[in-house]
Amino acid sequence: MKKIILTAFFALTVTPALAQDLATDAAILSAIAGNTVQGSMIDAGAYTEFYDADGTIKGDGYTGNWYVESDQMCFDYGEGADCWSVRIEGETVTWVKDGVDDGSGTILAGNPNNF
Repeated sequence: MKKIILTAFFALTVTPALAQDLATDAAILSAIAGNTVQGSMIDAGAYTEFYDADGTIKGDGYTGNWYVESDQMCFDYGEGADCWSVRIEGETVTWVKDGVDDGSGTILAGNPNNF
């Protein structure tokens, strides 16, 4: 019985900590706007994108739009927006979809690829 109570207590105290790791609108904007992220998504593979402060995404041979809403970063490449929660640790970004890590990247200052 004691083990069950401790397990339930541990589960209840760990879950909110994971949610706190997710970035807020302000933290996402501060880290991403005007910078490039280079990394890989589980389904789509490698990417390098510059996120202009005006909401434009610039990649190698393509563009799109991005915005932040409800503590998520949303991407629209012309087929409708798709949004991810974001975990930011230093220069590392982790994209979280439906509570599962879906990709990651490294924040590079500015637009080093001149997209």
